[in-house]
Amino acid sequence: MGRLRACLGAAAAVGLAAAGTTALAAGSASGAPSALDNRWYAAAPYLMPEDNDPPDAAAIMDATGLKAFQLAFILAPNGGGCTPTWGGTSSLSSDTAVQSVINTIRSKGGDVSVSIGGYGGTKLGQTCSDAASTAAAYQQVITKYGLHAIDFDLEEPEYENTAAIKNEIGAAKILQQNNPGLYVSVTTPGTADGTGWFGKQMLLEAKSQGFTPNNFSIMPFDGGFNGATSQTDALTKFNGILQSTFGWNEATAYAHEGFSGMNGRSDAGEYFSQADFQTVLDFATSHHMDRFTFWSLNRDRQCSPADNGGRTSGSCSSVAQSAWEFAKFSVKFAGATPPGSTPTPTPTPPNPGNSCKGAWSSSAVYVSGDEVSYNGHNWKAKWWAQNETPNGSDWGPWQDEGSC
Repeated sequence: MGRLRACLGAAAAVGLAAAGTTALAAGSASGAPSALDNRWYAAAPYLMPEDNDPPDAAAIMDATGLKAFQLAFILAPNGGGCTPTWGGTSSLSSDTAVQSVINTIRSKGGDVSVSIGGYGGTKLGQTCSDAASTAAAYQQVITKYGLHAIDFDLEEPEYENTAAIKNEIGAAKILQQNNPGLYVSVTTPGTADGTGWFGKQMLLEAKSQGFTPNNFSIMPFDGGFNGATSQTDALTKFNGILQSTFGWNEATAYAHEGFSGMNGRSDAGEYFSQADFQTVLDFATSHHMDRFTFWSLNRDRQCSPADNGGRTSGSCSSVAQSAWEFAKFSVKFAGATPPGSTPTPTPTPPNPGNSCKGAWSSSAVYVSGDEVSYNGHNWKAKWWAQNETPNGSDWGPWQDEGSC
């Protein structure tokens, strides 16, 4: 999911971080509404306001009853540095486009959280010199938009960088301390075991710094997942990781746990239907989890054709659906009742004659005859293989079995 850079001196960084409380109050006085109930920030789906054919936030609110949006992504500038930008290219200080989107949402009684990081791009934790300067950069975002909530999306490549994660977690702690009432979520990749080695290291860094956000959320997709059962199993195992890391009991761990899904076809060719979302929603509410969100509202509409030719898109879901149908699960998690809508279209398999196998994993070991899916095709291993991307080469270990 995200991308940003440019550096303040250490003294200036500490000064900005220390001014956090005043800055948030000033932001609220300059036009930000009173905070929504935290359940809305916990339910806010991701929206890219400048990329992936941004939908009309007002239309989504009218159609679904949604009140909160997770705007993505704040990154370091592509040219380097420690100042925040949208997507690595749009300066925060001169922004009017995103501000206009926020104004529209707030004029209808809603609010936003801002997500920092995401997949791809350069993160501020990688380019700022320490936690204080990283926090000072993020404080600019909180102050400009009068934020009541912020999301740390910690994944590749920065969550493989010990210094970057130390900066990000340290910055999150500073922002939490200097902006009383700020809702803070931390999002990281999910695996069949809950989360991987780097995710566990991130949790240990949080423990060492004495930092506890409102929740730690995992993204159980793009990792060989197949429907809701595999996702709820990962959430159960992640709960165990939270218990063992922080010494929490099961209920406390669930109260600090979140789910961040992907609607429709994932990047790895997995499919998550409306029924899957309902199952995970039921799991999240019955276990009193803190967060339920998804990537993304830009994708919460039907492609043409509905299956998008078996491809993943950033601006539609690749499954049969009514517009903004997945957003209604977020509304339900927040405790509201969405407006009525037309029935869900009957799902059409992407290719009834050739369903996708389990997603290829760079870390898995495959032997002759093993089958995987990758980039919209099924592949069969011709011999032993590990970390060799399926590409159809005559000399490679994978045989292309056609689209799925």
